[in-house]
Parts: sequence; C-alpha cells; structure tokens
Amino acid sequence: MSLAWIGLGANLGRPEQTLQQALIALQALPQTRLAAVSPAYWTAPWGQLDQPEFLNAVACLQTELAPLDLLRALLAIESGLGRKRDGERWGPRELDLDLLLVDGQEIEEPELTLPHPRLHQRAFVLVPLADLAPELDIPGHGTVAELLECLPGEELDGIRPAPALRWSV
Repeated sequence: MSLAWIGLGANLGRPEQTLQQALIALQALPQTRLAAVSPAYWTAPWGQLDQPEFLNAVACLQTELAPLDLLRALLAIESGLGRKRDGERWGPRELDLDLLLVDGQEIEEPELTLPHPRLHQRAFVLVPLADLAPELDIPGHGTVAELLECLPGEELDGIRPAPALRWSV
C-alpha cells in the first residue's frame, strides 16, 4: 500500500457539502482506504483574486492504485461532483482534487507530475498538510514544516480555520 496525499478545495455552490461528498467518494475508491483528513480552512483565492474564498483540506489515502490510476479516479470524482474544466486556470470551481504526493515518488509524465509542482509554495495546501504530517518530506524541497517556515507572512494571512466544520467519514 502507498500513502497518497490529496488536496481538496472548493469555492462555488456549497463548498462544505462538496468536500464532504468528495471525501465519501475517496473512501469508496477501490483498493483504497481514507486514512486521515485534516481540519478545513477558509483561504483567500490564489492566482485569480476576484472570486470567493476557498474551503481547503488535505486527505491521506492508503491505496494500491498506481499514481496515474489514482489521478484519473480523482478527475472522475471532480467531474461527478460538478467540476467543469473550461480552461480557466486558478478560477472558481465546484471542486478541485490535487494529487500532491505518493510515497515520496518523483514522476514527470505528460498527465502527472509528482510531487505536485507548486505544492511547496502553497500555504493553502501546506497548512492542512502540516496538521497531518509536518515532517513529511517533499522531494527536492524539504519537510512540510520547513516549507511553512519559509513562506512569506502574507501567504499565511489569508488562511483561517473553519472550526464549525466536522467531517463525517
């Protein structure tokens, strides 16, 4: 079994409900077990700033799926929960599931790059990931805790806990 780390995000519709449905879908993947889920965080948008805040979390899966098969399953979950890939980069979305890392593997293929190419720069991923695995090594960049320490303060300013939200998986 491999450990796979998945970033979850949504800012359209009802993000809380969408992420809950995504977690249920992750749990239902074949040869896969949902091992842990971080607390949720409201985060300022990244890239395109003229849009609602995102709700973000990270999930850890134990899986026997190959990384590319897992990525394709994530894309199917996104589509099933209303994600439309219209080419607008960093825009608003019903659901975003990013395959962040699988057992520290480094993969560079047309469909998949691991670790996720911008994982080490994104507070909205690193903060919830640190709740689960602060000492997790991101190949070529350092541990999650080290990466968080290197982020500029303004990157962290737009992140706040969503304490009222409790996952039921």
